[in-house]
Amino acid sequence: MFRKFGNYLRKKLLLVLFLGFVVGILITVYANKAIEVTSTNESCEMCHVHPHVTESWKLSVHYDTRVGIQIGCVDCHLPPKGEGYLKEKIKASARDLYGYVFKDSADFNWEAKSSLEQAQHHVFKASCVKCHSNLFPLTLSQKGQDAHLYYSQNEEQLRCINCHLNVGHYDPKALHAKNVEFGSTGAENLEKFTEPARVTALESYTETIPGTTISFNMKAIPGGSFKIGSPEDEQLRKADEGPQKTVKVSPFFMAEVEVTWSEYLAFYTATATEGRTSDTEGTRANADVDAISGPTPPYGQPDQNWGLGDRPAITMSYHSAETYCRWLSQVTGKTYRLPTEAEWEYAARGGTETPYFFEGNPKDFGDKGFIGKLFGKSSETINEYVIYEDNSGLKTGKPDKVEANPFGLKNMLGNAAEYCLDWYAEDSYAKLQDGATDPKGPATGEERVIRGGTFKSPVGEVRSAARDHTQSEAWLKTDPQIPKSIWWLSDCNYISFRVVCEFDEKTGKN
Repeated sequence: MFRKFGNYLRKKLLLVLFLGFVVGILITVYANKAIEVTSTNESCEMCHVHPHVTESWKLSVHYDTRVGIQIGCVDCHLPPKGEGYLKEKIKASARDLYGYVFKDSADFNWEAKSSLEQAQHHVFKASCVKCHSNLFPLTLSQKGQDAHLYYSQNEEQLRCINCHLNVGHYDPKALHAKNVEFGSTGAENLEKFTEPARVTALESYTETIPGTTISFNMKAIPGGSFKIGSPEDEQLRKADEGPQKTVKVSPFFMAEVEVTWSEYLAFYTATATEGRTSDTEGTRANADVDAISGPTPPYGQPDQNWGLGDRPAITMSYHSAETYCRWLSQVTGKTYRLPTEAEWEYAARGGTETPYFFEGNPKDFGDKGFIGKLFGKSSETINEYVIYEDNSGLKTGKPDKVEANPFGLKNMLGNAAEYCLDWYAEDSYAKLQDGATDPKGPATGEERVIRGGTFKSPVGEVRSAARDHTQSEAWLKTDPQIPKSIWWLSDCNYISFRVVCEFDEKTGKN
């Protein structure tokens, strides 16, 4: 009896195991089928309701390849199978489905989402390398070989999309070549200024650049003493902002806004010719200062296709900014230069000693959650004065987007970071003499000080005392030239500069 019962149980167990095996096979087959079905381009397009992405993909070299292979969405936006494919697919599917159901695609900032900062989270280097296993094919140009050699030596720091961001989605504005047409201001037929502004006292004035149509406002900054740096109890403070020291700053003039593209292109047109298709057809201004060598044509579009005109000129090197100041000094007969760090902070504060020149602390404007938004200060206050990560749309803005500080200066705390004359050192203030007049920082160094936040900065980085420094190597990683450009930055789209003019015998000082 027990033997029959045991045989019965074994048969039942074998049946269950068999059925389980069959079900497992069916689940595996249909799961794989489901994965395949939901990995097609058509499946992706069901949730991604932004047709311009599909259209730009169909115009790219990944759609109509030279060898007849069509690269699909998952070939780039998921890692290869066996390298985390299923995990990333589940994450991407959940994220995309949530966005499709609960968000309005009309509110998405597609331009920002296609930037390198965001694209690197959705494009996998392993997928690029899977297809492009040979980085040195016979058809590769010498410049391409140089660039790929540099990549192979710096694989830990670089991604393929550092240089090939638009390979999967064609953008006619995105150039990956020397832009010899860059620099036309479109104002060649307008009446040009014949002389610079005449300044006889410490009063704000409008500078006019001879031989151009360009003018810009300079604000008179009265001299005075202030505490450079931040107190130890300031929210989101960093160690290099102290200890605070009292320093004295002499009177000077400072530009109302960062150097605009219109201003910078006047310099570029007057001084840069190498590699151009023509000598700007006789529009070179101020031939008497032609000895100043200006920028060579850039690779790509330095303004990131955000627009020229009144937007801050970005992506130029420290050397380029300094050369601009030398040129401006010669054509106007005044002493223009970059500000010292002390001058910059003194001007940014506008006589205040608080984290910002307006009311509020960093945590008043940060991500406070529901309760914090009910009882904290409104972010509208900071939005009136600063272009930063929460209101920029991840690109620079025009000067009319913000209000001025007490000295009449705009965008001191955000929009684009600004070069200063000083060499950077973390302990600069510790070595600074209390009561010093017009300090200029360390005598030597490796990197320069940059001040002011950027359109990418959180609230803590747009405080008046926040400091940073240049990154000479990192900002030129993907420059395809050897040697790399001394004029243009390939990997930094958030740096600009603001000029100061010395109050000296050339500007009415007795």
